[in-house]
Amino acid sequence: MNIRTISLALFAGTLATSAFAHATLEVKEAPAASYYKAVVKIGHGCDGEPTTTVRITIPEGIISVKPRPKAGWNLEITKGDYDNAYELHGREITAGVKQITWTGKLPDEWYDEFSFNAYLTDRLPAGKKVFIPVVQECPGAEMAWAEIPAEGQNPHELARPAPALLIAQASGKHAMAHVIKAGDLEIETPVARATPPNAPVAGGYLTIRNTGLAADRLVGGTATFAGKVEVHEMTMKDDVMKMRALADGLEIQAGAEVMLKPGGFHIMFMQLREQLKAGETRAVTLHFERAGEVELHFDVKAIGRDGMKHGKTDHSKHGN
Repeated sequence: MNIRTISLALFAGTLATSAFAHATLEVKEAPAASYYKAVVKIGHGCDGEPTTTVRITIPEGIISVKPRPKAGWNLEITKGDYDNAYELHGREITAGVKQITWTGKLPDEWYDEFSFNAYLTDRLPAGKKVFIPVVQECPGAEMAWAEIPAEGQNPHELARPAPALLIAQASGKHAMAHVIKAGDLEIETPVARATPPNAPVAGGYLTIRNTGLAADRLVGGTATFAGKVEVHEMTMKDDVMKMRALADGLEIQAGAEVMLKPGGFHIMFMQLREQLKAGETRAVTLHFERAGEVELHFDVKAIGRDGMKHGKTDHSKHGN
């Protein structure tokens, strides 16, 4: 191998290392007017030193931010007023999380991810990129992935570009549905059924698509308003609707779409601690074997009972 070949190989290797070193987003495109799970990848420390702080600044137009805590790391959020007022589920939102800070220790030779859930408002311009500045702090050093390219500038010309999210057009299903990505899963239209006062249970419905090559499994969940969150199936036998908990969860096969709806598979919120009222939005964390914990926002609606109108229904164990 001659000197020129060696130089080119070293140069290519430097470029590859530099590209991997950047703080980047796992999912780089999402539609406006939808929920989005931001996963920021941190691939190295600062010149061999461990990363001790990761700080993410939330751009204007991204609201309802909820960071995911990490074991072994302290989590802090900074709130403030937005420059504009936004509407979300019938409520005016004027303030929220502006910055997220995780403090811990990530060795230089290790890789990790830092994530948060958020809503991308329809004020974000379709076809444009939104930049999410990330700062890494190490003992005695700092790396700020916060450079934003000028109009028409190639981001690759920047030494430390901020992670970029391309905003897609909010049209069709995305204009009407809440879509969130979690690994290979796409979760859409989470809805919970409104309940009368003192009701012991409520149903939850959504659509899950698995775009990956391996099956995943929905195994349960948690919610502050319910003592238990389980996956159930409703079946008809001898003109009686029976419900049963799926002890092993619900499989979502690779490339498949599963609808959780009245009269079939559904989420069961049990041991309700409070009434679910139409027009509300309720936070629920679902647990998947591969995708992990995914926080969703369920719109509470007075859903018709079409899926349950024939025959009797056995709810005998739902209050347990």
